[in-house]
Amino acid sequence: MKNRLKVLRAERDLTQAQLADLLGVSRQTVNAIEKGKFDPSLPLAFKAAKLFGLTIEDVFEDEA
Repeated sequence: MKNRLKVLRAERDLTQAQLADLLGVSRQTVNAIEKGKFDPSLPLAFKAAKLFGLTIEDVFEDEA
């Protein structure tokens, strides 16, 4: 799954660790999501989208 998490995080001057704290996950989880190695659960995707004031579709995109 493609995502804009890294760009959105950088625009807000957040480190991976800071974003992880805000989302309640590990820094490694944020890193894996940004690199496309891990797809977030639906609740985590909602939480990330809400944090950035966007819809899930604005943050995450199906590669199919």
